Amino acid sequence: MDHKNAAPVVEGLETVSPEQANAGLSRRQALGAMASAAFVAGMAAGPAAARSKPARAADRAATKKAFVDKLIGQMTVDEKVGQLRLISIGPEMPHAQLMDEVAAGRIAGSFNTVVRRDNRPLQEAAVKRSRLKIPLFFAYDVVHGHRTTFPIPLGLASSFDMAVIERMARVSAVEACNDGVDMTFAPMVDISHDPRWGRTSEGFGEDPYLVSECARASVRGFQGTSPDQPDTIMAAVKHFALYGAVEGGRDYNTVDMSPLRMHQVYLPPYKAAIDAGSGGVMVALNSVNGVPATSNTWLMQDLLRKQWGFKGVTVSDHGAITELTRHGVARDNREAAKLAIKAGIDLSMADQVYLAEVPGLIASGEIKMAELDACVREVLGAKYDMGLFANPFLRMGKQEDDPVDVRSNDRLHREPAREIARDSIVLLENRNQTLPLKKQGTIALVGPLADSGLDILGSWSAQGVAEQAVTVKAGIEKAIGDKAKLLIARGANVLDDQKVVDYLNFLNWDKPEVIQDPRPLDVMIEEAVAVANQSDVVIAVVGEVRGMSHESSSRVTIEMPGSQRKLLQALKATGKPLVVLLMNGRPLAIGWEKDNADALLETWYAGTEGGNAIADILFGDHNPSAKLPISFPRSAGQIPTYYNALRIGRPYTPGKPGNYTSQYFEEEQGALYPFGFGLSLSTFTLTDLKLSASRIRRGEKLTAEATLTNTGSFAGANVVQLYIADPYASIARPVKELKGFQKVTLKPGESRAVRFEVGPEQLKFVNGELKEVIESGQFDVQLGLDSRDVLQQSFHLA
Repeated sequence: MDHKNAAPVVEGLETVSPEQANAGLSRRQALGAMASAAFVAGMAAGPAAARSKPARAADRAATKKAFVDKLIGQMTVDEKVGQLRLISIGPEMPHAQLMDEVAAGRIAGSFNTVVRRDNRPLQEAAVKRSRLKIPLFFAYDVVHGHRTTFPIPLGLASSFDMAVIERMARVSAVEACNDGVDMTFAPMVDISHDPRWGRTSEGFGEDPYLVSECARASVRGFQGTSPDQPDTIMAAVKHFALYGAVEGGRDYNTVDMSPLRMHQVYLPPYKAAIDAGSGGVMVALNSVNGVPATSNTWLMQDLLRKQWGFKGVTVSDHGAITELTRHGVARDNREAAKLAIKAGIDLSMADQVYLAEVPGLIASGEIKMAELDACVREVLGAKYDMGLFANPFLRMGKQEDDPVDVRSNDRLHREPAREIARDSIVLLENRNQTLPLKKQGTIALVGPLADSGLDILGSWSAQGVAEQAVTVKAGIEKAIGDKAKLLIARGANVLDDQKVVDYLNFLNWDKPEVIQDPRPLDVMIEEAVAVANQSDVVIAVVGEVRGMSHESSSRVTIEMPGSQRKLLQALKATGKPLVVLLMNGRPLAIGWEKDNADALLETWYAGTEGGNAIADILFGDHNPSAKLPISFPRSAGQIPTYYNALRIGRPYTPGKPGNYTSQYFEEEQGALYPFGFGLSLSTFTLTDLKLSASRIRRGEKLTAEATLTNTGSFAGANVVQLYIADPYASIARPVKELKGFQKVTLKPGESRAVRFEVGPEQLKFVNGELKEVIESGQFDVQLGLDSRDVLQQSFHLA
């Protein structure tokens, strides 16, 4: 029905069949067999058994269980504890020390080591020098790309196209595998209703249905048909749970939430990733109703393991177990380790406590051996599932095949990056058909982000290289060639407050990310105005430096930072057409820009090929079709603003007096731009909503149909969105909920009937007893091109 079920197409990648994959293992077998020889001798079920793929899943699970159980039976307590430690090379663990720790069997895996020549000696130490020859795994935050950086997840979700997201994850997995990475700490599926939170950029938006679809697509892309292939990596969905609901949008803060709200809004995306096969779960840093997630047995055992049936590995966030003492639930590191083990935290990231405390806790009986074994079993099981017992060097290959230059341009996948970036850019305004621009005359390009290769990558850009990124300036220059003249001016800094600049540069003191132009603001604006006055059109690139939309980067305001609005106002005063390009990782309060820009594009952080993708849209070589996956509030005072709020007793009604209704009396109500909003260079109408039935019984389905017409002069696509409203139920229900979407491409003047099935899957919800139910009564079916402007028809469920 929509693109979410389409298979990804990855041009330029060499696909690997199972036969080729097995052949690849054979070519690498000399190294793998030599490294595993002692291990095979000690195990009845060795790598050959691990490599076999029984036709029936039950047989394979039994083979895996026997293999892991036998290995656990040979392990000492110290070796078991070693399999719970996830360590990074750094000042606290230099490479040489890490090698010795691996050889002693005291480390399960490493994160942030992403070069084969660094990882191979570590793996050799594990499979040659350790007693049981248990291989390591290597993990990394491959969130929206690896060597090639794609748009940030908020931008990816804007595509409303699951094939796009799956393709991103597939390309990223291939690149990560080529660097020897086995696992990614992704996808990040935390629902957020507070754009002050810096990690809004890392998630897929505000809606549980859309984010759940993105979660499934990401896992499919990362893991492929199985995470044990040489071109797939294991996904570890994060941050479990409710991290996006931190109080006040302040990172690491507390979360206090009713179980009903959890199940209705915040938990579904994690469940979707797990149902899609995510092999891992990364645990959140926040507390949930007073109990930190890292020690929360209800969350980690009752819900995750027992209710949801999760069989994979859990990973603490960085230093989270030690932080239990700061939460005030553990008196010391000993108790912190005890609480984490009992909660089922399998891997301790940047471990400081398991190695020191767990052996003593076992000796004293405070932790049972069965509890320790349960954690070890999941870690070994994950390694089995990643194919590492079959071949510890599965994703490293031969030493002679290592890339000479790991940052070589030929390791990038630019074509998919450009195409995916184009699909992520949202057109918010286009007055008087300002876009597309003509490739002629004189163009002014102004703004502090116009030529920033670093910022266009966004946060969590993995191994993306700023010098390899196409900036907006570079993209426009390439697009216009010698057909038009381009004039450049900075116009302003992103930030005026030196304290904020120092904060953002603190962790990058040796190579600051935020570089200030020392000239006075009036001098920079005067230069920009002079450039604008010489030009036919002005393009202004403004927003946030990437560090402002990152972990530990919560803001008190969502206003345009610094003096950038003063710059825009001065440019507007020239009378020249003003095209504003936003570069940011959260919704901003852009009321002035909405009212004054002749064209307004939300480009997010568009990645390695961002500049080319933006130029494609500016000059009409691509027609945008993206939609907002998150509502844009008018101001910080309207936070939280989201489309699917619960019904209330005194709602504000547009056009009527607001007295004694739920509203803020100082400004207009509702989102500045609603969820699902996005324009095209063309125009579209959606008409004639019809339902195939006005009454159905339980278990039956009906069809909702409307006609989408391209009424403009450009071929293009639009996203038809299905919303369901349940006006009368046993509990207060949302005013509407997204339940489906289809991206439809039409030629000018073309019309097409768009159909959605509506049945049990679209009508069910979690009731006050936390049970999934379908209740009889009236339901409203809405179809629209955004969440606000919709067609509606009703039916009755008997």
